[in-house]
Amino acid sequence: MKYRNVKTGGFDSKKEAKRHGELVLMEKLGLIRELETQVRYEIVPKVAKNRPAHYIADFVYWEGDQHVVEDCKGFRTPEYKLKKKLMLWRHGIEIRET
Repeated sequence: MKYRNVKTGGFDSKKEAKRHGELVLMEKLGLIRELETQVRYEIVPKVAKNRPAHYIADFVYWEGDQHVVEDCKGFRTPEYKLKKKLMLWRHGIEIRET
């Protein structure tokens, strides 16, 4: 159990599971499209013998002509804050937090 989250329906927290339900409904209503979960982005490439570092987005989808990368956050860890900055620097992606 990480940060007192309770895994629910295959998601890391109740909040994330609830948000997934909302996004599924939004997709059915045509408000968003191409909803994906747990999308992996490389933020630091492999260097010498060190493995690459990744950020895994909770949700990725299209909202109109905007590509949205969303993270369902209850607590912003120092590691997450760094990964958020690296996503912007490496991919030009601003993570939407819900």
